[in-house]
Amino acid sequence: MAIKGYLGIDAGTQGLSVVFTDENLKVVGTGEATYAMVSALDEGCYEQLPSDWDAALSNAMRNLHAQINDALDVLAIGISGQMHGEVLADQNGISLGPARLWCDARNEAEENELTDAMGVKMPKRITSARWLWTLRNRPEIAQQTHHITTPAGWLAFQLTGEWVLGIGDAAGMFPIDQTTLDYDQALLEKYDSVAGHTTPLRKLLPEVRRAGQSGGALSSQGAAQLGLPEGIPVAPAEGDQPAALAGSLIGEAGMISCSFGTSVCANSVGDRSFSGVSKAVDHFCAPDGKPINMVWLRNGTTFMNSVVEMFGLAIGGSRGDGFEKVIPMLLDAAPDCGGIIALPFMDDEPGINVQRGGTAMLLGLNSENATPGNVVKAALLATMFNLRLGCEILDGQGFPRTELVLSGGLTKTPELAQLLADVFANPVTLLESAEEGTAWGAALMAKYRNQVLQGAESPWPDFLNAQATGSPQQYLPDTPSVAAYDGVYQKYKKLLGTQSMLDEAIHD
Repeated sequence: MAIKGYLGIDAGTQGLSVVFTDENLKVVGTGEATYAMVSALDEGCYEQLPSDWDAALSNAMRNLHAQINDALDVLAIGISGQMHGEVLADQNGISLGPARLWCDARNEAEENELTDAMGVKMPKRITSARWLWTLRNRPEIAQQTHHITTPAGWLAFQLTGEWVLGIGDAAGMFPIDQTTLDYDQALLEKYDSVAGHTTPLRKLLPEVRRAGQSGGALSSQGAAQLGLPEGIPVAPAEGDQPAALAGSLIGEAGMISCSFGTSVCANSVGDRSFSGVSKAVDHFCAPDGKPINMVWLRNGTTFMNSVVEMFGLAIGGSRGDGFEKVIPMLLDAAPDCGGIIALPFMDDEPGINVQRGGTAMLLGLNSENATPGNVVKAALLATMFNLRLGCEILDGQGFPRTELVLSGGLTKTPELAQLLADVFANPVTLLESAEEGTAWGAALMAKYRNQVLQGAESPWPDFLNAQATGSPQQYLPDTPSVAAYDGVYQKYKKLLGTQSMLDEAIHD
């Protein structure tokens, strides 16, 4: 008999993955395919061909079908993809060339101009800032453009023939009005005044849909591409961050999804819109439209990882050997790391006014505290402290902070969740699905779409709560440790105040 379940698709920066789950969202099979950046571009330019995503989806589905011998009875399909990309298509839905990605750095001037003109943060990653750059630098392409979408929106169009997008991914294209849960009309008018383009931006953007609403149905073209029957319902295509929130079962105001890796981000579910503009806080929406405030750090665990790998080489092994030996030492180190404080800036950090990298350093070393555990713990604490700095901006506006849900590299050492709980003085939760990924979050959104179609709709947060399985691990803050880490944090803030002088001493 055919296996009933849900298909999740995720188009990342380096490759595309698919997962097929059963009706309880247990993963039954997976498929993957990779693609590359467009080559020979200038520094800071990152582009990919939409046709490469299409080919990768076909290849990943072939891998999935080969892995599962039984027929698939797909009840619904979910899609996620890297946010903030600029995918341009003509009136016939034909791609107008390579898509600029979230990491493309070509429109910082447009970021500043739009933020000043509109009074809300318009980061250079937001698609509409990229479009303003295109209008000014590639007018011949702009004149042919009838549709602007994201990588997830492009895949959705290929599968359904409809230009629609989930509200979270749409918020990465243009700000959302929390009253209408659509693009902010007043801000659209301000944007059009700045852009001066003959076609209003709203006519080029996809329609906005929320979790549970229709994202279309699988067309004949989409069915051929996936090797599935026509007519399967598709959930609104979402960005990777909203899909990750869904996959972490985060839906209530005050919950924060916290991911530690090469970069670090904390996505906080808000109970209202953010007021004003902060360099440290970006904004988008959860799949149901709740506002999300994102604190993002370019300098994630890279400094810590580099130090650990250095110790791995020093003991005569490989770079990877350091983690097995040093992480237990980190866990045993005192909260003050014996007096060592670190700055982690191997790259710039715009949110806290660090203009360039190269000032990663350790201070306070002496003959007694110079141990691997103290050094590596100081490096990790520096990143956690930077994240706390950003989250305190949200505290200043009275946003709730009830629970941190941890994902990413730190989940490989669950005891580090206790460290995070003590630094933030908040409970930290590790879900059993912490490493399932955004494709699983896309499958979860497909399940919600199917539930709505079956007439069993429940509020989005209630639906997420009902998907929890097993026994999540929760780490509660330890009062003495909270006080100890807060003392180190106050010293760190004083050290951070000298960073610009340190940068000048090193680089000038």
